[in-house]
Amino acid sequence: MTLLSPEDSFPTLTLTQAGGQTLTLPDAFADNFGVVLFYRGSWCPYCTAQLRAFQRAGERLAETGIKVVALSVDDEPTTAELITKLGLTFPVGHTADAAAISAATGAFVNPQPVYLQSTGFVLDPSGKVVVSVYSSGAIGRLVPDDVIGLVRNLRERTE
Repeated sequence: MTLLSPEDSFPTLTLTQAGGQTLTLPDAFADNFGVVLFYRGSWCPYCTAQLRAFQRAGERLAETGIKVVALSVDDEPTTAELITKLGLTFPVGHTADAAAISAATGAFVNPQPVYLQSTGFVLDPSGKVVVSVYSSGAIGRLVPDDVIGLVRNLRERTE
């Protein structure tokens, strides 16, 4: 397992969304900054709080040129229910292969039951990692205000 560091290219991952559509990362961000959130599952209150926070910040994220995608090992019906319950409008993938995601990104995996620990990445418009946040447990994750501030700062330095 190799952790992704700043300047590393984010690996190509294909996510299946509720309803069957797929999207490929990092291509789905289409020259925008991107946030990739691996969450433990719909049962995790810290994860649902993080997803809600990114949803509430959706307009500010979009104005800053940031797209968000989330992913877990939850099955499709559980994911669809979570999307509806939280009113999520960003893509949410389901049925992730935790071992494959871990091998590609370094995300920690809980052994039993199997799920991805909270992991977050901020990607630049070329698909390179700007920040990676790895958690080995329930807490420690990206928050929208930090992501927005970081991207604004990066944009100011390149203008």
